[in-house]
Amino acid sequence: MTRRAHRGSAGRLAGGLGWFSIGLGLLEVAAPRTLGRGLGMRGQEGLIQAYGLREMATGVGLLLAADRRPWILGRLAGDALDVATLAANARHNRHPLGLAVAMAAVLGVTVLDLLCAEALRSEEADREVQAKAVRAYAMRSGFPRGAQAAQGVARDFEPPRDFRIPDPLRPWHPA
Repeated sequence: MTRRAHRGSAGRLAGGLGWFSIGLGLLEVAAPRTLGRGLGMRGQEGLIQAYGLREMATGVGLLLAADRRPWILGRLAGDALDVATLAANARHNRHPLGLAVAMAAVLGVTVLDLLCAEALRSEEADREVQAKAVRAYAMRSGFPRGAQAAQGVARDFEPPRDFRIPDPLRPWHPA
């Protein structure tokens, strides 16, 4: 599969999600304390940075891979992990607003990831159907006995008079 195959709307969405992953991952790696404080996850900076590395890896995969479907599935697995981590920290959280905003953001991006995964699957299925149709007709010429047998068959054909150019419209007159 070539990269050209993913230039449809699903491919563009996957590319956008790839850039989003890289940006989010950079933020998680560069500012884990600030994020941990806002999410009520103090003391878990190492986990936040690990999640940032995961985000960057899936982002690069989405941008560079010829087949983006495994990478978008990786994003969905990461989304599930993020939701589980946020939910596990909800009991001890002193910043419920920050947690609620983070949970809403993760769930919103999860919806985009699901839509992208389905669109990539659908586009791939369409490509497979098209390739099958091309293969089915690749060896057909339109001549039941082959092109060689068709040569000269109509040599003695005389078109009916009403198929011809009317005499007054001809640039030359028949002799």
